[in-house]
Amino acid sequence: MILEALNYAASWPLTSAAHRPFIRSSVNLWARANRCAKDWVEHETRTKAAILARAQACRQQRTVVVLGSGLLRDVPVVELARLFDTVVLVDLVHLASVRCWIVMKGLKNVRLIERDLSGLDAALAGQALEPLSFLRQVPYLDLVVSANLLSQIGIGATRRLEGHPASNAIVPQVISAHMEGLAQVPAATCLVTDISYTVVDRSGARHETVDLMHGVDLGPGLGEWDWPVIPFGEESRDYRILHHVIAN
Repeated sequence: MILEALNYAASWPLTSAAHRPFIRSSVNLWARANRCAKDWVEHETRTKAAILARAQACRQQRTVVVLGSGLLRDVPVVELARLFDTVVLVDLVHLASVRCWIVMKGLKNVRLIERDLSGLDAALAGQALEPLSFLRQVPYLDLVVSANLLSQIGIGATRRLEGHPASNAIVPQVISAHMEGLAQVPAATCLVTDISYTVVDRSGARHETVDLMHGVDLGPGLGEWDWPVIPFGEESRDYRILHHVIAN
């Protein structure tokens, strides 16, 4: 708890006022990731491998943008910084722990941008949904990575729209807008996202499966695996929650 409090306090002055409400959830994720490191390592390794494979295949390696860079546990930042002239990390919050790690690694070509990538405000205002339109302004863009972000967009929108009469229509719209934005980028792309989760008991029986894409079909992934986001003992001794992940 002390480390969490310190990370929160150190992140507060480094975060814009609009995004400070999200520091707590980022710190909670940081703490959970530390607790569940053993259970998450395969997912993080496979995510890094998918991103790195796409990066190495780029004909030019000038600028890479990582959407949803988060804690950097699942992003091969050091390798990307060696391959590309510039690495741009985009997320709502960049914790002090993440910023410190980047400095300690000496990654001088890494840039941080705070940004809401959901497009939800535009949807609620009845405006055109173009949450990734800012990518058109990024010079020499050769690769865009969406790193375990898309499901979080849906989860965040669902929570914010709780009780809203148009929730069932808007959430799929913001998910689709992200996919459309990636499709329109004049650069290579890499999408890694969990698309569903299942509650599993100790006998292996599956009790509930939830579609994190809210009906939006992403098609088959080039790579697929399960990620035990909530292992046994994290929230319950008797159940764990497996997220199904695809990479394209």
